[in-house]
Amino acid sequence: MAEGIEFELWAPYNERALLVGEFLEDQTVAMQKASDGYFRTTVELADGRYAYKFRVQSKSDFALDAWVEIVDPYATRVDEIEQSAIALVKDGQRIVDDYVWQHEAAELPSNESLVIYEMLVQDFAGEPSGTFQAVIERLDYLKSLGVNALELMPVQACPGETGWGYNTRHYFALRSDYGEPSDFKQLVDACHARGMRVILDVVLNHSEAESPLTQIDYSYWYRQEPKDPDNSWGPEFDYDHYDEHLDSYPARAFMQAVINFWITEYHIDGLRFDAVKQIANPEFLNWLTDQAGQTAQPKTFYSIGERIPEKPALSVYSGPMDGCWRDSFHHTCLPLLLGKGIAFDQLKQLVDITQSGYQSAIDAINFITSHDHGHLMADLAAADVFDQAAFKRAKLGAALVLTAMGVPMIWMGEEFGEYKEKTLDPAPLDWSLLDSPPNAELLDYYQGLVNLRTANAALQSSNLAFLHENPDDCVLGYVRWHELGSQVVVIVNASNRYIANYEIDQLPEDGGWHEWTKDYDVQVEGGRLVIDLPEYEAQVLVWSA
Repeated sequence: MAEGIEFELWAPYNERALLVGEFLEDQTVAMQKASDGYFRTTVELADGRYAYKFRVQSKSDFALDAWVEIVDPYATRVDEIEQSAIALVKDGQRIVDDYVWQHEAAELPSNESLVIYEMLVQDFAGEPSGTFQAVIERLDYLKSLGVNALELMPVQACPGETGWGYNTRHYFALRSDYGEPSDFKQLVDACHARGMRVILDVVLNHSEAESPLTQIDYSYWYRQEPKDPDNSWGPEFDYDHYDEHLDSYPARAFMQAVINFWITEYHIDGLRFDAVKQIANPEFLNWLTDQAGQTAQPKTFYSIGERIPEKPALSVYSGPMDGCWRDSFHHTCLPLLLGKGIAFDQLKQLVDITQSGYQSAIDAINFITSHDHGHLMADLAAADVFDQAAFKRAKLGAALVLTAMGVPMIWMGEEFGEYKEKTLDPAPLDWSLLDSPPNAELLDYYQGLVNLRTANAALQSSNLAFLHENPDDCVLGYVRWHELGSQVVVIVNASNRYIANYEIDQLPEDGGWHEWTKDYDVQVEGGRLVIDLPEYEAQVLVWSA
């Protein structure tokens, strides 16, 4: 039995709009404009799948008064070949899909305990074109690694079948090459079943040039000129523009709807906001992240801001974000691991985020590398560091990022020594590397430290103190602790020299300590420890008394 299904388009200053679809008797029907700025029409439709477009008389300067055909800006499915929106009707209602969630009550980790794994879906599975289902098939691998949050590079619909996805065209729809909405929901559900949160990377600064809003009325949603011409990647949303007649900030209203949709429809647990420096509107970001947190309640939510160069004010005190993408960790850690050396104060700043202006453990996201950089092994090879020396330095990087104050993040493949340089082209992970003993050993090292990080409250705290500083030998010791008693001491030899029988005399507790990475026990008396320190290596001591 057919039911009345409403189609609507928000285009408050356009004169005319039509609904276009082969399911219509004359393939078009005029839409009626209301005082709230919406064009609407109702069509009787039986259950099924319907392709449709809107034809609107444009208000954009480059097509003024011309009739243009557009995809519904709020479409939750898009046929990217035909450039049509898809409406699904079931039981007389429009739906996204009929997926039934299985793990809504799953217990998920707190923000403080997160270890994030960043991935590009198309490359993670090791196939030329990855899918959500392919990621699901490897979730048990990620569970064994110990990470408890996936950060997915943009999955919203964009032109082309390859690329990173930072050119969003359709904000409510998924990339069709990744899978259906039910596939993405199954991925989120499967993550939750394993105690893993899902963080979505979103692009709010700009859209792709052919995004429907650019065709409807460009200046209503977008800036005429970019705020930062040297870093402009597409039409930039104008979050300052206020419509007095409708008492609305159009671009803000659109993005609020986008964020609410992904939280309510797909149950995501956090957002990574791309290019917030270019958005350059703290008031809007404060408002939007507050809206996101309220929408997600009672779940814990995590909002991450990418700002290059980073700015701690983004996440401390009244800043709009929970955490700031800390690119300086990469730029400080990489020269150290390449053997170029860094100042001793830089080593201290690397692990203690308060020295850079951050306050709490969740204020900064630390990473050796990310999608913006090549894999560490590629950088080491370019510096003529190979084989055992390369794996040793990769382990040092892992120890630093997983014991530093802040939320650690691992770029996909880093944990087993993937070696690819940065590229926008398809670059599937080489899973066969795990057949090589050094790569498998690196993975074991990561697994040990990731699981220590998620299990030991000291490493999740905002507490860090330096207990040993030797700039001449490049040896640094620091302690992480939690008020309930757990303690972890890290001794870093950041030099290229093996130091035997090295003495440290200020350990915080006497008694038994366990060296985590090599699995042996030591006894400390009078705060004194004598230990061998191989070059480019960190000793991780866990208090066991």
